[in-house]
Amino acid sequence: MSETLKAELLAVALEAADRAGTLLRNGRPADLGVAATKTSPIDVVTEMDIAAEKLITEFLAERRPRDGLLGEEGALSEGTSGVRWVIDPLDGTVNYLYGLPSWAVSIAAEIDGEAVVGVVAAPVRGETYRAVRGEGAFAGDRRLRCRPAPAFEQALLGTGFGYLTTRRAAQAEVLRSLLPQVRDIRRSGSAAIDLCDVACGRLDAYYERGLNPWDFAAGALIAREAGALTGGRPGEAASGELTVAAPTGLFEVLQGRLEELGAWHD
Repeated sequence: MSETLKAELLAVALEAADRAGTLLRNGRPADLGVAATKTSPIDVVTEMDIAAEKLITEFLAERRPRDGLLGEEGALSEGTSGVRWVIDPLDGTVNYLYGLPSWAVSIAAEIDGEAVVGVVAAPVRGETYRAVRGEGAFAGDRRLRCRPAPAFEQALLGTGFGYLTTRRAAQAEVLRSLLPQVRDIRRSGSAAIDLCDVACGRLDAYYERGLNPWDFAAGALIAREAGALTGGRPGEAASGELTVAAPTGLFEVLQGRLEELGAWHD
């Protein structure tokens, strides 16, 4: 990937995320409600999810018309350039619906199936996280570094839960087993923000079952470029079965515990 292409993809991702974040922050209607549901009645979509994805995809079509698209709210095209954009226009929709601050716009550019640029904009936090493969991770001018690995019993873990009843029950059993073994567990409601919090050192590690590519494509790259390892089950990449992010030394222990607990299945 040429330096020119890296710079162009990053600039496009940053502008798209900023435009969508501004729309979501400033355009949220006071009477915002659920526009549709997906996997279950509590897996919701708002009119603002749809509007933000439309804004992003139209901007990308203008700036990079030959690129492919994969968006949470239905954007899908193959493209001919070899670049594919993976978009979550509003990660943390339930938080946004309730007026909670932990939500973000997540945009990644992939080449040959590998994320090369990632941007996560969290407007209410006033922070935008970014990474280019091989060039580190940043929030503004601040270079991000994950925390050194603590002992497992001193680790602060982030996680999230699915929307299907059977999955939540299984995830609760994993949580019940892990909680007495670690410092504590946090649940923000946004996978993209959790992965960036690992990159920032605000969490020691993060794991979750049931993510889609748009949930982790940008955040996982940012975490890796900040020094974390990312993956799924032992020997596998992050996937819908399991996504794990942590520094070396903690990653292997957490991944092993999750494997023992069956965190990769319902």
